[in-house]
Amino acid sequence: MIGAGVVGLAVARALALAGREVFVLESGERAGEGISSRNSGVIHAGLYYREGSLKARLCVRGRDLLYAFCARRGVTHSRLGKLVVATSEAEVQHLRELMPRAAANGVRGLRWLDADQARRLEPALQCVAAIESPDSGIVDVPELVMALIGELEQSGGRLLCETRVLAVAADDDGAYRVDTEGGGSVRCRRVVNAAGLDATRVAASIDGLDQKYVPALHFAAGHYYNLHRRAPFHRLIYPLPQSAGLGIHLGIDSAGRCRFGPDVRWIAEPDYRFDDSQREQFATAIRRWWPELRDDDLTPDFVGVRPKLVGPAEPSGDFLLQGSESHGLSGLVNLFGIESPGLTSSLAIGEEVTRMLAS
Repeated sequence: MIGAGVVGLAVARALALAGREVFVLESGERAGEGISSRNSGVIHAGLYYREGSLKARLCVRGRDLLYAFCARRGVTHSRLGKLVVATSEAEVQHLRELMPRAAANGVRGLRWLDADQARRLEPALQCVAAIESPDSGIVDVPELVMALIGELEQSGGRLLCETRVLAVAADDDGAYRVDTEGGGSVRCRRVVNAAGLDATRVAASIDGLDQKYVPALHFAAGHYYNLHRRAPFHRLIYPLPQSAGLGIHLGIDSAGRCRFGPDVRWIAEPDYRFDDSQREQFATAIRRWWPELRDDDLTPDFVGVRPKLVGPAEPSGDFLLQGSESHGLSGLVNLFGIESPGLTSSLAIGEEVTRMLAS
C-alpha cells in the first residue's frame, strides 16, 4: 500500500481484515498529513453526485460505514445536518434538481424548506429556499486516522512513515518490487497506489504500466478562513455546488469552531502557501447567505489542494479506481482523483479495492 491518508489507511485496514499481510508506505513524517488533514472534515450524505457514478455509490455506502465505525471506535463525530441554500429565485430550480438526484443515490430524509422554514432553523440565514440534509455531519479527522491505524495494526498490518516510493517493478514471477528512497525495497504480490497528490508520479514509475493509463491530474487549491467570533449557526451551510467544487460553505469542527471554505484556485503544482489577496471575493460569496459577516470576521486558516481528473470549466469528474481489467497488470490498483467525497467514501473504497484484489 502506497499512501497513508484516510483513504490509503481505510484500504489497508480492509485488506488486513481480509487476511492480507499489509505494509503501508508513507512519504510523510506522519499518516494523514496531506489531503486528509486539509479539508472540511465533513461526512457527506450523497446529494450531489451523478446517479450511477462511483462518487454517488461509494459516498452513500461510505457514509453509513463511517458513522458506524466512529460510533464503535469512539471517534468524535456529529450528525449535525446541513442546509443547502438557494440565495435567489434564479437558483431555486437548480436546488430542486438536487432532490431527485439525491433520492436516486439513496439519500434519506431530505426536506424542502421555504425561506421562513429555513430561518426558523437558522435565524441568521438569508435564502429563498433550502434543502435540509439530516445525514450530513462532521468527523474529527486526526482521531479517525488513529482509529484506522489501530485496526490496521491490530490485524497485523504495518505503517512505515518517511518511506517515499521511487519506483515499482514487476518481476518475472508476477511479484512486484517497490523501491524506496534510501535504497530499501519491498517485494509483494499486490500494490495499491493511494498516493493522493502524488498518485500519477507513482503510477508513471511503475515498470510495465502503459503510460496511457496514467491520467493528467489538475490541482485545485482551496483556502479556508476561520470565523473570528461565535457563529450564529448550528448546522453546516452550503451554497449550490459549482462546477469545480461545492462552493464556499460554513463548516464546524468537533470543538465547535467555525471555518469557511474552500474556494477554487487552479495551480500548476501543490502549494500550501496562503494567498490572502482574494479575501474580499471570499467574503462576498459568504454574504450571499450570511449578510451580517463583518470585514474583520475572517482570519486565514489553511490551504488544501485537491487532485482533480478534470480541469477548469469542465464538469465535475468521478473517482478512478483502476485495476487489472483496465491496465492488464494483475495485483495492481491505482486510485486517481480521490477528492471530495473521498473522506466520506474511504471505508467503502476499502471494500471496493479488497474486492478488486480478491482474485
